[in-house]
Amino acid sequence: MKNITNIMMAATLAAGTLAAGCQTTPNVTAPVTQPVTAEALQAYNWQLVDAKRTNGDKVTQLFFDPAKPLILRFAKANGNDRVTFVNTCNNMGAEYSVVNGNVQLDNVLSTMMACPEPQASFDTATLATVNGKYSINKNANNVPVLTIKNDKQVAYFKAVAK
Repeated sequence: MKNITNIMMAATLAAGTLAAGCQTTPNVTAPVTQPVTAEALQAYNWQLVDAKRTNGDKVTQLFFDPAKPLILRFAKANGNDRVTFVNTCNNMGAEYSVVNGNVQLDNVLSTMMACPEPQASFDTATLATVNGKYSINKNANNVPVLTIKNDKQVAYFKAVAK
């Protein structure tokens, strides 16, 4: 009887320790979300690292030249918030605003050069990528990641120092 009591006490102590440990262990893999603001967007340049269609296929048009990835450059220009799309064939950009955490692009302006393939497809894919719901999280290495998601795809941009 004494052995059964000792075994039950040890089991109870072990279960209690495990439960207490589980309650206090933080989930270190959960992304840390931060509000989308003009200041947060302008703090970095944002380099495209991945873009996938809703079916899981990579948006290959955005990755034809690894030496020249799509970069979003948010800045204040003449008192207005502007975003420039870097490494596109045509010079492209737009004024933007952040309303209740949602990024709204005004009319995108672009030069009208007749770009050859695959640069022309890169420009077209860029326009499809930058319209959507923006969110900013930090990855496991504490690096900010900008995510843009729309009905057709999701794109991830890493923060790059200006």
